[in-house]
Amino acid sequence: MRSKTETMAGLRRMLHEMLTAREGGESAPRLARTQGYVDGYMRALLDSGQATRQELLELVALERARVSGPATAEVRSASLSA
Repeated sequence: MRSKTETMAGLRRMLHEMLTAREGGESAPRLARTQGYVDGYMRALLDSGQATRQELLELVALERARVSGPATAEVRSASLSA
């Protein structure tokens, strides 16, 4: 049986492939298949108790930020700087 570190590293690689494919405009069938693999892997980790929902959410957020940049940025309003 693989350790938690190994399984989470595997999920991180799969997420990276999926997010890179999405950013690269990959075809819908390939992207759907990749998303299905990631969903199934995450479900297996949850069902087996190897990862919590929060751990998975954090991993997805980190990998998404790594591939696509931060989700939000600080925006300064002209009225606030006056």
